[in-house]
Amino acid sequence: MWVCGTLWWVRTPGRLWRRLLPASGCHGPAASYYSASAAPARVPALVYGHHGDPAKVVELKNLELAAVGGSDVLVKMLAAPINPSDINMIQGNYGLLPELPAVGGNEGVAQVVAVGSSVTGLKPGDWVIPANAGLGTWRTEAVFSEEALIQVPSDIPLESAATLGVNPCTAYRMLMDFEQLQPGDSVIQNASNSGVGQAVIQIAAALDLRTINVVRDRPDIQKLTDRLKSLGAEHVITEEELRRPEMKNLFKDMPQPRLALNCVGGKSSTELLRQLARGGTMVTYGGMAKQPVIASVSLLIFKDLKLRGFWLSQWKKDHSPGTMP
Repeated sequence: MWVCGTLWWVRTPGRLWRRLLPASGCHGPAASYYSASAAPARVPALVYGHHGDPAKVVELKNLELAAVGGSDVLVKMLAAPINPSDINMIQGNYGLLPELPAVGGNEGVAQVVAVGSSVTGLKPGDWVIPANAGLGTWRTEAVFSEEALIQVPSDIPLESAATLGVNPCTAYRMLMDFEQLQPGDSVIQNASNSGVGQAVIQIAAALDLRTINVVRDRPDIQKLTDRLKSLGAEHVITEEELRRPEMKNLFKDMPQPRLALNCVGGKSSTELLRQLARGGTMVTYGGMAKQPVIASVSLLIFKDLKLRGFWLSQWKKDHSPGTMP
């Protein structure tokens, strides 16, 4: 789901309908330095004043655009996705909660319209993404500090730019940080058609890692299988196939996975654990099933499996750019 350009929300009983209109002049020329004499403007934004059901607490409001200081940047939002973490944040059950009232949205891409006199790293026309979560991207325009933004190339697809800051980074760090994987090693994951899952497939293929990708069964399973394989997936199986004894035949031609990536929880995570090689690691980064991770005592003892968690926001707090591997 996307928020792009003009925001038009219509409230109906029990839900919100979204109509997404393209932003006018997304790639047009921008102004240069901001003029302090410019009259304050009001811009549309999706705001929530308290936590709860997004369909009930999120409202379309016109917010006053802040004045641009010397180190500030005025941006025009081009596109912003709606991620599960955005919903969790509005509900109040996420690890990072901004002060209320808050503008929704943690991810997106914007174009620089004007910069303050002290800004040196950005110029009008540049594309930027949030450096961290909680910036509030569900609005048409905003003023942010230069340090809150990261410049990205403006010649990449808009959707790729808008989703660059979370899912691909999560996928890369999980592949790199928990097991010393070598070309030819295998990785197993559930929720393989999610944003992170598709990024895992592509990054793993670039690293010559083999992937086993678990998805829920559906009427168009072959269409999904073909799409994931076009991204680089080696095997695509359903949750039901994962539980079958025949699953062990898969490892006659490839090594057992040393790394499992869990975004679901519940029975799905238990089945991922069963497929891991001795000493392997399962990393949990989501809980779409809203069920706990259940680990067999025998697997922990006799196979010495490890259970870890990953949250990109915490990783950013723990690592400065100078310490990244």
